[in-house]
Amino acid sequence: MTQEQLELRPGQSTELLKELHILTRDGRMNQDSRRKLKQVMHLYQFIEKLLIELPLDAGGPTLADHGAGKSYLGFILYDLFFKEAGRGHIYGVESRPDLVQRSSELAARLGFDRMSFLNLKVAEAADAAVLPEKIDVVTALHACDTATDDAIAFGLRKQARFMVLVPCCQAEVAACLRQTKASALARTPLAELWRHPLHTRELGSQLTNVLRCLYLEACGYQVSVTELVGWEHSMKNELILARQTGHRKRSAAERLRAVLAEFGLQGLQALRYPGLAS
Repeated sequence: MTQEQLELRPGQSTELLKELHILTRDGRMNQDSRRKLKQVMHLYQFIEKLLIELPLDAGGPTLADHGAGKSYLGFILYDLFFKEAGRGHIYGVESRPDLVQRSSELAARLGFDRMSFLNLKVAEAADAAVLPEKIDVVTALHACDTATDDAIAFGLRKQARFMVLVPCCQAEVAACLRQTKASALARTPLAELWRHPLHTRELGSQLTNVLRCLYLEACGYQVSVTELVGWEHSMKNELILARQTGHRKRSAAERLRAVLAEFGLQGLQALRYPGLAS
């Protein structure tokens, strides 16, 4: 099977894809692997454009990939961009030690010497001495539930120029909506939007990402939201791109607080959206 048939980029390492078990040893790909590669390659195209924008310097670009898992994204970024650039560093943050060890061994085997894999929870990464004070790009592909919020908090602490987020399994807001459902139904007809359990989960997911976008805007980022790939490839398909502008939008902070109040979620402000002026 040729690279064109596999829809690979020129020069992309098929050996790496075999090591990641995206390709079989004889160079073939099943449907599940094709979907996985399609998602990662689509995300790579977004990130590549951002990396090109970053100024050339001795240490950069730096990228921290949160909830890295088997580090498909990190390895493909290194193979297609960082290796040829001859500079920069990728940090993979993952809480499962076996995956960290496996990725470290693979990077050493491939000679990807500007990759580091850290056995940390996303929430711990901002205080880890092994990471630099500033990170250019923060990514989180399907980091579950509040791990995406932790990745945002990390990006703010590290003054990230860009954040690239594909959220997954948002449960925290839905749980809060369930707790206050009875009082909300008595207070406003809008509570019908989350009266049924399925709607609670769906609305909770939608609200979570809306609040994240408002928070990023309030903290000085320009935000765009789009689909990563077609829905036939993944139901967790929302891509949030945040670009640092330094212009903190007061209106975004005001709307964020208003949305929290409307849905009875004020308790989340200090926990998830600190630093907003009252």
